[in-house]
Amino acid sequence: MTAAIEIRDLAKSFTLHNQGGIRLSVLDGFDLEVHEGECVALHGPSGIGKSTVLRCIYANYRTDRGRILVRHRDGSVDMASAHPREVLAVRGETIGYVSQFLRVVPRVAAEDVVAEPLRSRGANREGAAKAARGMLQCLNIPAALHRLAPATFSGGEQQRVNLARVFVADYPVLLLDEPTASLDRENREVAVGLIRAAVGRGAAVVGIFHDSQVRDAVANRTVQLSAMREAA
Repeated sequence: MTAAIEIRDLAKSFTLHNQGGIRLSVLDGFDLEVHEGECVALHGPSGIGKSTVLRCIYANYRTDRGRILVRHRDGSVDMASAHPREVLAVRGETIGYVSQFLRVVPRVAAEDVVAEPLRSRGANREGAAKAARGMLQCLNIPAALHRLAPATFSGGEQQRVNLARVFVADYPVLLLDEPTASLDRENREVAVGLIRAAVGRGAAVVGIFHDSQVRDAVANRTVQLSAMREAA
């Protein structure tokens, strides 16, 4: 069976220009396969490269070497070498990414932020807004806040908007970078339920979960990243 995500021989380094041009190798020869209906947790100490893996899959980072094949439509796209337009198409239809921070256009209402993935897929305004309100309510964002800009929200509320924006659409692939880090117990349980439901419908999920209880609740398997950082 073809993997939803297939990473082969991934290498990524960073050049620290403010440190005399030191080159820091974070990933070198990293391989990973993730299939439909599977949640894989990346594990290891801070700085080991877990978020780098997610950002490479999402094509936020250019790679030094390797292939990152993501199943898209009727084929696969190598996110390591894809044209920017193709990357945008994959992001719009196939990959949902929950980062550690909510980054949105200022003064746009939370309801519109959450509805945007549906609108970009062709959903009508009324239907997308209704779905967005439902997802915000699911994540315990009061109705009084739906028409307010998330920049005015607390950190936990912003993260729930971040989650709502991704889970409102049935993305086949989900990348989750500490999705429950700033959530209270009640909303962590809601987020766990959303992740498990996504896996149940066949989504391929790669996540970083420092909360071991959350990791144990959602992950089918855990991939331990090894220390491979070298400076040159």
